[in-house]
Amino acid sequence: MSETKTAKDVLDLIKKENVQIVDLRFMDFPGLWQHFSVPAGEIDEDTFEEGMGFDGSSIRGWQTINESDMLVKPVPETAFIDPFTAHPTLVMNCNICDPITGADYTRDPRNIARKSVSYLQSSGIADIAYIGPEAEFFILDDVRFSQTESHGFYYIDSVEGRWNTGREENPNLGYKPRYKEGYFPVAPTDSLQDMRTEMVLTMLNMGIPVEAHHHEVATGGQCEIDMRFGELVSMADNILRYKYVVKNTARKYGKTVTFMPKPVWNDNGSGMHVHMSFWKDGKNLFYGDNYAGLSQTALWAIGGMLKHAPALLAFTNPTTNSYKRLVPGFEAPVNLAYSQRNRSAAVRIPMYSQSEKAKRFEFRCPDPSSNPYLAFSAMVMAAIDGIQNKIDPGEPLDKDIYDLPPQEAAKVPKTPGTLRGALEALQADHEFLLKGDVFTQDVIDTWIEYKMENEVLALDLRPHPWEFALYYDI
Repeated sequence: MSETKTAKDVLDLIKKENVQIVDLRFMDFPGLWQHFSVPAGEIDEDTFEEGMGFDGSSIRGWQTINESDMLVKPVPETAFIDPFTAHPTLVMNCNICDPITGADYTRDPRNIARKSVSYLQSSGIADIAYIGPEAEFFILDDVRFSQTESHGFYYIDSVEGRWNTGREENPNLGYKPRYKEGYFPVAPTDSLQDMRTEMVLTMLNMGIPVEAHHHEVATGGQCEIDMRFGELVSMADNILRYKYVVKNTARKYGKTVTFMPKPVWNDNGSGMHVHMSFWKDGKNLFYGDNYAGLSQTALWAIGGMLKHAPALLAFTNPTTNSYKRLVPGFEAPVNLAYSQRNRSAAVRIPMYSQSEKAKRFEFRCPDPSSNPYLAFSAMVMAAIDGIQNKIDPGEPLDKDIYDLPPQEAAKVPKTPGTLRGALEALQADHEFLLKGDVFTQDVIDTWIEYKMENEVLALDLRPHPWEFALYYDI
């Protein structure tokens, strides 16, 4: 697909592809893609400068009703032809602006991401933050859930689910990945190859570079598609397109996708390991001759990541379900340490390649329920703080953490065990996010208030099905 760089390029593409509808999209505060559509004739060069109005009071975490008017300003370089609509439709991501002052809206997640990059550049540390996320997801055949005053349940199903080995499927062919053994069986055990390939080819046609796809560890249809690393803001844009393609391709096959971190009990959850490196003047600042081929700058960045990790998780692991994944025993990165190979450490240094170009570190805690603009920005701000303050990450942890003596294991800091714990950590430690006005105090306060009220406290109020198994007969 040809690249669009300017408003004129977009208008030319609209004519070339006989586009009838233009879909304008933006990210709400918690992390869902939103949109509205206009006839293609409504878009001209002025639209990109002046924007189009909408009601911001209906967007989660945004304006109050008495300050509801907002503007969307389309970003030309994000344009693509929607592969799923019945009528030719062009999609663009938008920045959100105040209609009176024209200023970028401080609670717009994409604006926060743009500010994090500007702050990195203004700090003199680096020109570019490269981000490489590895998002995992489940492809399911059926999902049902309900919660009322009289009942609460969820039910998921997958033809690949190991729990279905005894089900009458007329015929049941038996190829269902064992628990924790879904990595990397060929067909027919991996029944999702063709669907993932269609997802990948669709992404490539949209201009999203993809490196690989495969089945993941869990039974029940867990998969991963790996995009090539990219600059922070465009990478966050691509995560939104990635999710859109994955969900809608699955829907074509009569299946459904979830990016919940832990939809299946007693098997591996879905993470989004994020690789990161800083570059300046065409050179990788994380490449050097210290531990695992890292530079001192990279080690300081890791120090910042580990110091601020409990607060970071409020953005990188922002759901109550996130902490059902962050438990020992499932390759979960619950240990706030770094290592060149240990996958239960929060920060890992990949050793596949020792070249300067490939040197980076991987933050393994994040999951795909996160808002990528906020998650990537918070990570960059933690790394910057580590570099600016020369934060020592301590000694690497290259031992098998689960085989450590109890006294030694107790000395390794752990991730928060709940979303409440992460939000409390963010409340206590967020000064590093306020630098450069990247995350404003209003954004921090609104995030904590929204998450506590709508998710933490909402879950606290509701009985859990397992509580009936534990306590009904007491």
